[in-house]
Amino acid sequence: MGKDRTPFLFIVDFESNHPEIYSPAEAEREGIFFRMEGKPHQAQDSGEVEKSAFVKDPVSFQQYVRSFDVVKKHIHHGNSFLVNLTLPTPVRMNDDLKSLYPKAHAPFKLLYKDKFVVFSPEIFVKINEQGIISSYPMKGTIDASIENAAQIILSDEKETAEHVTIVDLIRNDLSSVAGDVYVKRYRYLDTIHTNFKTLLQVSSEICGVLPGRWNECLGDIFGKLLPAGSVSGAPKQKTLEIIRQAEGIERGWFTGVFGFFDGLRLSSAVMIRFIEKTTSGYQFRSGGGITGFSDPEKEYQEMIDKVYVPVF
Repeated sequence: MGKDRTPFLFIVDFESNHPEIYSPAEAEREGIFFRMEGKPHQAQDSGEVEKSAFVKDPVSFQQYVRSFDVVKKHIHHGNSFLVNLTLPTPVRMNDDLKSLYPKAHAPFKLLYKDKFVVFSPEIFVKINEQGIISSYPMKGTIDASIENAAQIILSDEKETAEHVTIVDLIRNDLSSVAGDVYVKRYRYLDTIHTNFKTLLQVSSEICGVLPGRWNECLGDIFGKLLPAGSVSGAPKQKTLEIIRQAEGIERGWFTGVFGFFDGLRLSSAVMIRFIEKTTSGYQFRSGGGITGFSDPEKEYQEMIDKVYVPVF
């Protein structure tokens, strides 16, 4: 489809076990709806705006610490520099996934049948008509209402170390598929509005140049880049083993990637801000990067702060 410049939606789970590809019409027939950078690609993408009830029941701090300690042990042994640790939070809502989807505001949205919904603020990679590939890892979150929040997050030693590590990882990942890789913007702030509070998140922009006829080898490109470094860690392969040990369950679609190729350009997002329908109710998956500087209480609170829907 890339070679023929046929538009398609792709969805890849974190473990890359179940990649799926659809034309926009096929996706709609399957009950899959999406928006890329705020732009709908299907007609049925609107709904009544009604206040949503949303209650979160996070795991206990003691349960979080058990997983956190597994990660810190590996970091102290030199097995990883950065591990993205995530856990599920049960949530109670007065919406089902289909009615919640049109209410939420996010640059990237995905409703996958009646199984999960994504409201992602994070670009994975974008490719323009000239073959410039760009990635925008997000690392570092703070409550915007805190006095001098921007200064605090940008000067925080732990957050700086985490961001430096992920930028280096993404530079290395992009270098496996592109040339002339460079950091275009370093540690800039995005404002994220939620139904509980406003957050500041720190991002960087890293770019490179793909070889000609890149549209004919999109599978190879993404095969080398996945999983996303911002939701795994560094070094990537060893860190994936640590994640499986610390989290205890497969992530499945959570922290995978979805994207859209329109025939000329490609845009994709990391599947975070993720709510999944399970046999025991709805679960919101969230977490953050753990380094040698991490404090478990702060990391636990960051995990909870990221449990939100952007309805306001």
